[in-house]
Amino acid sequence: MDKWVERKRPVRLERRFEFETYEATRDFLDRLGDFSESSERFPDISFGKTYVNITLRPEVQEDLCMADYQFAEGIDELFI
Repeated sequence: MDKWVERKRPVRLERRFEFETYEATRDFLDRLGDFSESSERFPDISFGKTYVNITLRPEVQEDLCMADYQFAEGIDELFI
């Protein structure tokens, strides 16, 4: 969780993942897609050839909660 940045306005968590190759980026995006579908939670994603930016916004309320941090940790586990 130490690489996630918490922003206040609007409330959100952000992280940038960087990769050596386009193939590694695509593999991560595929794992992220599967994880998001199984979690029924869909973050904002932007990406390029060797990076992925993810923004998590609170799902239910105006502030981040434990579920938001747990989802972020789950994304961290996808980054191999």
